Amino acid sequence: MPAADPRDRPIAVFDSGVGGLTVLHELLVSLPQEDYVYLGDSARFPYGERTAEELEAFGMDIADELVARRAKLLIVACNSMTAAALPALQRRMLETTLGVDVIGVVKPEAGQAVAVTRTGRIGLLATRATVASGAYERAVAAVDPHVDLVAVPCPDLAPLIQDPPGGELFTRELEEVVRGYCAPLVAAGVDTVILGCTHYPLVRSMLQRMLGRGVTIVTSGAALARQAEHVLGSRDLASRRSGEGTYSFLCTGDAEAFHRLGTRFLQMPLTEVEPVDLTPSSFVPTTPPTTTPEVPAWPRP
Repeated sequence: MPAADPRDRPIAVFDSGVGGLTVLHELLVSLPQEDYVYLGDSARFPYGERTAEELEAFGMDIADELVARRAKLLIVACNSMTAAALPALQRRMLETTLGVDVIGVVKPEAGQAVAVTRTGRIGLLATRATVASGAYERAVAAVDPHVDLVAVPCPDLAPLIQDPPGGELFTRELEEVVRGYCAPLVAAGVDTVILGCTHYPLVRSMLQRMLGRGVTIVTSGAALARQAEHVLGSRDLASRRSGEGTYSFLCTGDAEAFHRLGTRFLQMPLTEVEPVDLTPSSFVPTTPPTTTPEVPAWPRP
């Protein structure tokens, strides 16, 4: 049954597959008292080669599903989706849900990277869609226009991490792929590197070796958890419980495969994974919403 008090509703997190579980891990550690529902759109994985229009439509499908489950906050734990569709998702939620907030991974990471760089040269490893969007360039420039960003698209890295050939992740083949993607950043002399995909933290130690120990690696999880805490506080939506909350999982693809892979990404036990069939979106970016579900975004006096 949906909670009567919005503060008792779950935080919703979604991604193209299991990669966003690295973000959920940080949320579980930073905000353990909250309830969470995670949706992995593994039936349409990977997102990195999708068009912006496709990603925007997928985002609307997912947001509708999670709002129907009475989420109090939506977290886009996918860099490609954040880069392509975050503004549209934010507008949709403001227009149809009385103000449910939507936050994504790009802005918090960019801000953290600018804060820690010593030389003003930052690297980015991300999917092709994320790099092509220019979202990180804009986010970094908004914080400090004098910082240089060197972006490297990595089209096959996320699939290799999620579904490694032969089931073995840390192979010589993956090492060579990672070395090739890191080479332009090493040549550019960056001192900070943003991991612009939630899959990449699983190979962080390999990346650190290739980049050098003097390079600071920035991931999205911790920065996004801080932003979520600020949003909940400003809306008076933080859970009032003192103990641990619950977490549950939805998956559009193979639930058994999601469960098997998910434990490695979450680094915690997974509960049962519920299969969900998302109705294909009929959303057109220029068409205003036609429905207004009653989902209060924050407690009222």
